[in-house]
Amino acid sequence: MPSIHVYEPALCCNTGVCGPDPAQDLVTFTADLKHLKDRGADVARHNLAGDVQAFADSEEARSFLRVAGSEGLPLVLVDGVTVLTGRYPTRDELVRWAGLDSGQAG
Repeated sequence: MPSIHVYEPALCCNTGVCGPDPAQDLVTFTADLKHLKDRGADVARHNLAGDVQAFADSEEARSFLRVAGSEGLPLVLVDGVTVLTGRYPTRDELVRWAGLDSGQAG
């Protein structure tokens, strides 16, 4: 199964869904990741504020930050290959990249 890593900008909490008015894209993305994990997908989420070591350990993430800066995040890698930058992926994109049956996207 492909490995999906999402490198996010600094967020106030692990999920980015905190405070009195969380961003809807983060709420949706958090639900989408749970959906994939529930189906056995290999998905990891790395927050620049709380998981700096993941950025340091990834040559792709380090190179991306040198060129685009944190303003270019989020960065999505599938098996080490950049597949998306600058926005969160949709559930359909995540399902496809994870190699899951599209009938499970619902």
